[in-house]
Amino acid sequence: MTAFVRNLVDTYSFRPGSSGCPVTGHGPVRTVHGTVSFGPVTRDVPSPRHDPVPAEPSPSDPPANDPPSVWLPDAVEFLEQFYREAGSAVPYEQRLAQVRDEIVATGTYRHSRAELTFGARVAWRNSARCIGRLYWQSLRIRDRRHLGSPAEVAAECAWHLRDATRDGQIRSTLTVFAPDRPGRPGPRIHNEQLIRYAGYPDPEPGGRDPVLGDPRNVAFTNLARAMGWQADGGPSRFDVLPLIVTGAGHRATTGLFDLPKDAVLEVELSHPEYPWFADLRLRWHAVPAISNMPLVIGGITYPAAPFNGWYLNTEIGARNLADAGRYNLIPEIAELLGLDTSSPRTMWRDRALVELVHAVQHSFDQAGVRMADHHTESDRFLEHVARERAAGRGCPTEWSWIVPPMSGGLTSVFHRRYDRPDPDLRPAFLPPK
Repeated sequence: MTAFVRNLVDTYSFRPGSSGCPVTGHGPVRTVHGTVSFGPVTRDVPSPRHDPVPAEPSPSDPPANDPPSVWLPDAVEFLEQFYREAGSAVPYEQRLAQVRDEIVATGTYRHSRAELTFGARVAWRNSARCIGRLYWQSLRIRDRRHLGSPAEVAAECAWHLRDATRDGQIRSTLTVFAPDRPGRPGPRIHNEQLIRYAGYPDPEPGGRDPVLGDPRNVAFTNLARAMGWQADGGPSRFDVLPLIVTGAGHRATTGLFDLPKDAVLEVELSHPEYPWFADLRLRWHAVPAISNMPLVIGGITYPAAPFNGWYLNTEIGARNLADAGRYNLIPEIAELLGLDTSSPRTMWRDRALVELVHAVQHSFDQAGVRMADHHTESDRFLEHVARERAAGRGCPTEWSWIVPPMSGGLTSVFHRRYDRPDPDLRPAFLPPK
């Protein structure tokens, strides 16, 4: 750090206040509103069926939820990295002075488009749990920082899915909405992912499955139903949940929005060797878009910044459809395969799991939807590690997330150690709170 920079930092240091929440900027959802339909596919913002009602904050709400001012050293650290790795036509000292003046005047500053793009891509590069980071420089950024109302955010989330899907040629995409500002929290998407399937408890008392649909999403499904949502045609195993979005500001409304059908590409699952597999009527959506992890760049928090890559075969086949706490299909698949399930020593779970993942990979390939396989992606991750080493950077990695949940010892990522994750590394996607 130059003497010039140190002088600025010492003179203008804004530390986050203890009352601020730099991650989410919001308290719990407290308002209930009608369902919103997108109607015809258009870039116009949809209108709600019922006028949203603003939350009535108590006098103590603003201080409790007020995002803090940006701490100048966080901005300096990011700018130094940006100029070191990407560069800019604007001289560093000039840009730093601009940022300092903005923070002094407003408590925050605005990233340039180049800074935002670089920061989002590096946040992906820093994601210790992601095996697909070889492609971090290809992340496409949709800058929607001027939008913060629930309807605007929901409409652009639908366009995010359309733009990322591309008829199955999935493209890594991030859409960033209004950031937290001192005195004004940014919008928040309450969904874990833009596309998730509903879970309904106790559909048939005494039945085989205690939950119809995805057990992971029972609580969110209950919240959506309490807000007036109903699935078209009644509850089923794969009902796409609505978006629940809280707008920017302390008096923001919370809205419920159905995703348009044309924004959600789904793949029906079949098996190349077992015709009965198609009779199970299983399917999964094509785009995994995380939507509740705040993006932090240079001290600025973007609480709504949904992003996606593309699926790894084992994410769906060995986790979403197989986990006992999810769709728990392994016993059913084993029974249909005619396997001996009397003892774990027959390895019936392993054999059923392989066929389930095989079906997922086959179905996505047949549908022309981009999907990675766990062997190829493991090799590519080690290529990413080598590139980071060559660039003089570490590669923080959580081994338990990188090693696939099937055939781990057969993949190249299994047989080595990695740099320990650093929770303070920035830019970053932070865990939701």
